[in-house]
Amino acid sequence: MNIHEISHSLQNLRKRKLRSWLTILSILIGITAIFALLSFGIGIRKYVDQVADESGRNKLFIQAKGIGAPGTDENFFLTKDDVDFVRKIKGVDKIVGMYFKAAEIKYQDQKRYYFVMGIDTENLDFIEETFAIKVIKGRPLKKDDLDKVVLGYNYQFEEKIFKKPLRLGDKVDINNNKFEVVGFYEEVGNPQDDANIYIADKAFELLHSAAKDKFGFIMMSSQKDVLPSVLASKIQNRLRKHKNQDEGKEDFFVQTFEDALATFTTIINVLNGMLVLIAFVSLVVAFVNIMNTMYTSILERTKEIGVMKAIGAKNSDILLVFIVESGLIGFIGGLLGVLLGYIISNIGGTIAAASGFALLKPSYPFILIVGCLLFSFLVGAAAGFFPARRASKLKPVDALRYE
Repeated sequence: MNIHEISHSLQNLRKRKLRSWLTILSILIGITAIFALLSFGIGIRKYVDQVADESGRNKLFIQAKGIGAPGTDENFFLTKDDVDFVRKIKGVDKIVGMYFKAAEIKYQDQKRYYFVMGIDTENLDFIEETFAIKVIKGRPLKKDDLDKVVLGYNYQFEEKIFKKPLRLGDKVDINNNKFEVVGFYEEVGNPQDDANIYIADKAFELLHSAAKDKFGFIMMSSQKDVLPSVLASKIQNRLRKHKNQDEGKEDFFVQTFEDALATFTTIINVLNGMLVLIAFVSLVVAFVNIMNTMYTSILERTKEIGVMKAIGAKNSDILLVFIVESGLIGFIGGLLGVLLGYIISNIGGTIAAASGFALLKPSYPFILIVGCLLFSFLVGAAAGFFPARRASKLKPVDALRYE
């Protein structure tokens, strides 16, 4: 391939502007969809890796099985006895039980229902490290804060939770008990977590006396040089025997932080895969369109091919000219698709962030851009191969006689 062949191909595309543009449009749509979807998928993966690095990959969780989600079912809990037993298992470093329950929060004349978490303030650093969050305004909870509350990120903004934003020092009612706002946590990235309510564990026990020592879940970390997956299996077996339960009929399950992230990313990858597969349909259409365009172009330029062969052009030269031409159609469509995909994903990311889903932030690594451009060029070149092959095999005499 040389500059002359590329220039010749571009001139032929310009001569047939409408047809070339319609063909480019078909591949543009597919590349736009693929680029935008993959940028979100890569962005979510980047977010997950960031959370994993900040939280530490040595974290584990024990959750109770039940007919409802944690905090919504009275029969769904783990006990202080469970925490004390697991604490003694070799390999466990830090461990803490977390209170977790749905609650009514009232501000002025508005009521909302979100989850309230009772935090062991003596293990606050460990809890905040595990959740990968910290207080960005005000102060964290203290041991004797029986009437203080730290709120999730979204309470600071109007129309997010309440009509008016809350400020430090404001009073809110939680299950008809007054609490003073002393802090706000940073943004997690989804509306549910950013609407959580955090109070000290002692305050939670006063608020829900029947729920004392009944935890929504247990979080812990493994000691150095102890694999979380191995420790999880050990805890599962030991705790099952401690609770006199049959294998497979436990009322709890143990999950590592890596497992939780893997489940999340698997769901995202499956969804992205399905969407990208749908986008590939448009590329199949583009492939057929390019092939059809090139066959038509060959018919229109049969005499031109005959002249080129008559003055010494080889079959490989003719083949290359038409493959470059079809490849350029794909490349131009890919380039425009990348640009349009970038604009669409940026707008989508802005809308998602405004809706409280800051974790849905697109990412544009260099390999994604180059990959889409290369892929679009190859789709175009592949689509033009058979028409180009046919053109290269035309006999000069037959081509010059063609009407």
